[in-house]
Amino acid sequence: MVSTELLSTLRGLNRADKLYVMQVLISDLAQQETDLIKPDLSYPVWSPYDAFEAADTMLKVLQAAKTEDDE
Repeated sequence: MVSTELLSTLRGLNRADKLYVMQVLISDLAQQETDLIKPDLSYPVWSPYDAFEAADTMLKVLQAAKTEDDE
C-alpha cells in the first residue's frame, strides 16, 4: 500500500521529476513483464485453425440473427 507521505512527496515534485519517476516505474514494470516469459520454453496458443465446431456454432448464430432480421 502506498503511504500518504510518499504520495505527498510525489505530488510536490516538479514536472520533470514526476516524468522521471514515471519512466523508472514503467521500466520496472516492463522488466517484470519480460520475466514472466522464460526462454526455451513453449507456451500454448489457441488458434481458430481446424476449429470446425466453433465455426459451425458461429454460422448457426449468424443464420438465426439473419432470420430475426428478415421477420
